[in-house]
Amino acid sequence: MVNYIWLFMIVSGVVAGAIQGELDLVTMAALKGAKDGVAVCLGLISILVFWLGMMRIAEDAGLLQKLAKLLNPVVRFLFPGVPKGHPALGYILSNMSANLFGLGNAATPMGLKAMEELQKLNPDPKTATPAMCTLLAINTSSLTLIPTTIIGMRMEHGSANPTDIIGTTIFATLCSTIVAILLDRWFRHRLEATNKTNAS
Repeated sequence: MVNYIWLFMIVSGVVAGAIQGELDLVTMAALKGAKDGVAVCLGLISILVFWLGMMRIAEDAGLLQKLAKLLNPVVRFLFPGVPKGHPALGYILSNMSANLFGLGNAATPMGLKAMEELQKLNPDPKTATPAMCTLLAINTSSLTLIPTTIIGMRMEHGSANPTDIIGTTIFATLCSTIVAILLDRWFRHRLEATNKTNAS
């Protein structure tokens, strides 16, 4: 569906440019956008490499393990249906840890691996389990302490104080995470109530 949306936008832009006789501007805008995209990516590489390196140092120093132990009670509360010691919990903890530091690119592979492990516990492969829905909600809202990627983008675009957004980011992502958890609990409660009604 997303591919069709992008195709529609591209075709609409080209057609509008052709009707107005300004196809040269469409071409220039496309080339400039591609150039700017590459420049932003190159600027972000240094930031991501730095923080991924910091994550590796923290992992080697045992800090990530301590963080995982700290988050373990939270994960057990959020995912009560996942057996203790299951590999999915480790991937979920890694995903949450990466999101805390704003490393979405590093968090995504861990989230995908967690989904794969949760799918192994799924009695109906065509329907998402409550644990899978919870992971999706937590990963999407993702409480962030250090918005690394956004800071990098602000630095790339010449912001005088690129770290000014840390406080507001913590507040915004905390609110989004709380809402995500509350909605997840509410929908899970409704699902359990519906299942009990159908069973009786």
